[in-house]
Amino acid sequence: MRAVVFLKHGGPEVLEYTEVPTPDPAPGEILVKVRACALNHLDIWLRQGIPAYKIKLPHISGCDAAGTVERLGQGVSGFKPGDPVVLIPRLCCGACDRCRAGEDTLCADFGIRGAATDGGYAEFTVARAKDAFPLPKSISFEQAAAFPLVFMTAWHMLIGRAKLQAGETVLVHGAGSGVGHAGIQIARHVGARVFTTTGSAAKAAKAKELGAEGVIDYSREVIDQRIGELTGGKGVNVVLDHIGPETWEPSIKSLAKGGRLVTCGATTGPQAALDLRYVYSRQLSILGSMMGTQAEFSELLKLVGEGKLTPIIDTVYPLKDARVAQEKMLSRAFFGKLILSV
Repeated sequence: MRAVVFLKHGGPEVLEYTEVPTPDPAPGEILVKVRACALNHLDIWLRQGIPAYKIKLPHISGCDAAGTVERLGQGVSGFKPGDPVVLIPRLCCGACDRCRAGEDTLCADFGIRGAATDGGYAEFTVARAKDAFPLPKSISFEQAAAFPLVFMTAWHMLIGRAKLQAGETVLVHGAGSGVGHAGIQIARHVGARVFTTTGSAAKAAKAKELGAEGVIDYSREVIDQRIGELTGGKGVNVVLDHIGPETWEPSIKSLAKGGRLVTCGATTGPQAALDLRYVYSRQLSILGSMMGTQAEFSELLKLVGEGKLTPIIDTVYPLKDARVAQEKMLSRAFFGKLILSV
């Protein structure tokens, strides 16, 4: 099969579109003919090389894949060749106490497709049958690839961890990012008032179309001061932060008393300064969040199928142009998701 692989860590130039062996499904697995795969920042970090992920080289990236069942491994039932499916990007054992309790993000064997395994930058990929979900006819393969990781992440942050309620206020950083555009929609879906940050007028307009009540231009406005103005000096109940050091201090300062900051990432670095006086005097909560659960994925698949949540696709590239797509991601000159069509 044809796939995009890297044999060593480095810049986008290490990506190669080449022939590799087609994988065989093991017992309990299915072979999926990939039709679309989304890009995520994790793809960039894996290519560059980060200590948190010890991957075997050569490696095929791609957390979010959708396609059709090509072949069934031994013991698999419930699917047949040709069935359209979308793959959940989180991996877990399914048998430990955490998994049985529906807390699969806390599984000791937690992993991410395309990092702990080869992923969807390929014509075919294998997955456990239990990680494949039938794709509703209302969802295209490109839409199916666009929502899993980022919508699961944003849902788990806002609903699973921060317990966002109707009528509350939330600041979602990075309106044009995958998690950002998902977070805006999810917050509006539950009836919250949404403020967001972005760096361009074009992205600000799109954020408002998604339901953001106020948009802050982080390139020329002080985020926490602007939040104070927008909320009458109260601050927001929840901040969704996936950026890290660049937004950490203004995020803390933007919170109302009793507010919750929930973080899922650190795209601008791993370490942030924290003034503890803000935390204890205002009784703030700082919450970590990682991906999402199977139950949350099922709920999101239903909501996307019903058109209540919409993954925004910026550009679709052919698989062979994965390097160009990653360069586009690094430029930040996009809104929503970048997709590889296979």
